[in-house]
Amino acid sequence: MRVISGSRKGTPLKSLPGTSTRPTSDKVKESLFNKIGPYFDGGTVVELFGGSGSIAIEALSRGMEQAIVFEKNPKACAVIKANAEKCRMQELLHIEKRDARQAAMVLKQKNIRIDLLFVDPPYAAVEYYDVIKEVIMQELLADDATIVCEHDKNTALPEQYDTYIQINSAVYGSTAITIYEKRGY
Repeated sequence: MRVISGSRKGTPLKSLPGTSTRPTSDKVKESLFNKIGPYFDGGTVVELFGGSGSIAIEALSRGMEQAIVFEKNPKACAVIKANAEKCRMQELLHIEKRDARQAAMVLKQKNIRIDLLFVDPPYAAVEYYDVIKEVIMQELLADDATIVCEHDKNTALPEQYDTYIQINSAVYGSTAITIYEKRGY
């Protein structure tokens, strides 16, 4: 696993050993960023269920200004921290060591506006997608924000979340990526 493009292109990243996390493959990550970017002119990325933090780091490498990663597993948090340090991004990436279900509350308290929201819960835990509804209700997304969900290809996500409509969905092996943007923007 590595940073695919941008200022930290080619930097190898660690992942948590074992099966407790499921890092986004380089192939999926490259395809995803080609669809939503490929580069950014500032902004904030929020990664829920951070695992290795590779999505947030990729977004920073491609021009996002700050990243907030929610991850409750202490070992995964250590991997995210090590990856941020290896990429010299520790000042840009903040780790919230807590359950992703608390994201909307925490981000509201910090007055954060999200430009890119990446949601990748454990595949069997589809109830975690309710976090998206909460983030939208709290009005934490910028008008031109993008929501990206990584999920099992057999899990059907809704066509829309409030004013955010599904604009793209692609399958890569057993993984699917679904992208939402605000209608009418």
